[in-house]
Amino acid sequence: QVQVVESGGGLVQAGGSLRLSCRASGRPFRMDDLGWYRQVPGYQRELVATVTRDGATNYTDSVKGRFTISRDTVRNTGALQMNSLKHEDSAVYYCNVRGRLLGWGHAFDSWGQGTQVTVSS
Repeated sequence: QVQVVESGGGLVQAGGSLRLSCRASGRPFRMDDLGWYRQVPGYQRELVATVTRDGATNYTDSVKGRFTISRDTVRNTGALQMNSLKHEDSAVYYCNVRGRLLGWGHAFDSWGQGTQVTVSS
């Protein structure tokens, strides 16, 4: 199986920056798509940003111009650079990795445990 672990969360003042990292490991695999999602207690998880294997990116409107998603298909890592953070960005951020297991060729969809981001006003 493929495990995903996020890191880099923490407490930051409004207007500050934070960089989240994501690493996928385990059985050999090919990473296809990587996405960042966030969730506030009591609310549904929402998409923040995604990047496909061919490099196409997509952002939710509220973070456009402030967040930048990236990934390294060789190292099987991803990142979310968050600038000009707002209090409304506070949430648990989750990394989602999708791809194909090498050998078996089965598709997988793995989620990390999440990392807390708290932005003070």
